[in-house]
Amino acid sequence: MIAILKHGTTPAQLQHLVGWLKNMNLDVHISEGSEVTVLGLIGDTSRVDMELLKSLDMVETVKRVSEPYKQANRKFHPKDTIVEVGSARIGGGYFATIAGPCSVESEEQIIEVAQAVKASGATILRGGAFKPRTSPYAFQGMKGEGIRLLLEAKKATGLPIVTEIMNISALDLFDDVDIIQVGARNMQNFDLLKELGKTNKPILLKRGLANTIQELLMSAEYIMSEGNEKIILCERGIRTFETATRNTLDLSAVPVLHSLTHLPVVVDPSHATGKADLVAPMAYAAVASGADGLMIEVHNNPACAMCDGAQSLTPAQFDEVAHHIAKIREAIQ
Repeated sequence: MIAILKHGTTPAQLQHLVGWLKNMNLDVHISEGSEVTVLGLIGDTSRVDMELLKSLDMVETVKRVSEPYKQANRKFHPKDTIVEVGSARIGGGYFATIAGPCSVESEEQIIEVAQAVKASGATILRGGAFKPRTSPYAFQGMKGEGIRLLLEAKKATGLPIVTEIMNISALDLFDDVDIIQVGARNMQNFDLLKELGKTNKPILLKRGLANTIQELLMSAEYIMSEGNEKIILCERGIRTFETATRNTLDLSAVPVLHSLTHLPVVVDPSHATGKADLVAPMAYAAVASGADGLMIEVHNNPACAMCDGAQSLTPAQFDEVAHHIAKIREAIQ
């Protein structure tokens, strides 16, 4: 349920109304805009007398929200959420380019790539320390040592870092990580999501391989229900019957999500296509669709990469893509 308050409601009136609602064991989410204030009521709202609430002088209207996701719902929070990490901002008109290798392989590799992508305009460095692989024999990442090397790259470039968590037990290793990524395979690991909700770190939440948009938003709701509202949604392609690409990149998800939620939405064209030559056109299309950012894999020697070399751009290729992205953003603004 949401209650939209009239323009001119005083802080004292707002405080009194919120206190009354909380006495009914409801959580109240307050979203203040320049013209109106929206109260999102979370809990057993059947106890709320809608007609009594509507009759209050300060209340413009009261509506029930049918969608199961509440805190992630744009009806609860009409203004775009802006997630800040270091000097980077994502959402609300701010665009972020997240770039780096699929996996951290050595100190020389991650620092060289970090310096290159920063020079091309990247605002956040990505790199996998823990790698979920389909085969148990494939490279699984450098784990804690990989996070240490990411932090060395951050020290060398100033770029905030994002890396994927696989298990709750590893959470302590992420104390100095700027953004914690939840991969597609863990999108519905609800115990993990709830623990991440107790942190104060931005969470980059990837859509699952075969999950609907509503299921993605419900996973975001798990995190938000524990108090963490710093969530970045990531469209990375879904599994369909098509075999020409690694996944099918659902770019319609970007405007759909923007209509349903206030959370920022970024697109990962690297994992979606699985082919380096398709990354650029899909990145350009993602920007045109209104994405708040891109996540692109860049490796200094893709042919020798230990993970996903086929979909990785070289630093020179990334530089060209970043140049065209800037032009597209300028054209559509």
